[in-house]
Amino acid sequence: MKPQVDRVVTQAKAARAMLRPVLQSRLQLRTKVGIYKTYIRSRLTYAAPAWYALCSASQRRRLQVQQNAALRLCTNAGRYVRNDVIARDLKVPSVEQFVVRLTRAMFSRADIGREAHLRDLAPLHARPPDATRALPRDPAAGKQPASGWPAGRPVNERRWGGIPQQYARVKSVSSGPVPSGPFP
Repeated sequence: MKPQVDRVVTQAKAARAMLRPVLQSRLQLRTKVGIYKTYIRSRLTYAAPAWYALCSASQRRRLQVQQNAALRLCTNAGRYVRNDVIARDLKVPSVEQFVVRLTRAMFSRADIGREAHLRDLAPLHARPPDATRALPRDPAAGKQPASGWPAGRPVNERRWGGIPQQYARVKSVSSGPVPSGPFP
């Protein structure tokens, strides 16, 4: 994911550099934050539900740093003001919280949509082709288990009755009993 994050960070830096005169101007703060959300955050989070879950902690931090720099530029805050205080006062969620909200909205739209092939999209692909770890439906689900597949189950099986609790959907449509295993 390094090339993707590098490209996104470069685009966000370029947008912030072009908008620097506007963000440092005497516009209302609400207008500056709206400009940030429209031009810079949209570049940071473009198609993020697809790739954000695969980012490492340092890559996620790089994305958050770009948001912090843009918000600091909007407010002309000094170095002594903490980034979380600026974000809280402006009522701007962190990049991770925003991507989680985007992802949940995307999956809920897919689940209630008319297209049957998009329903239950994440449970159908609970394991990537390289078979190293399960992909979470929630990009900020935390640390993933070493093996996302229960022992004794065939790897090529597309659906299985019990997914780990951290990947479980709110309304489960499981057709079988949940197997006991190493997952909580």
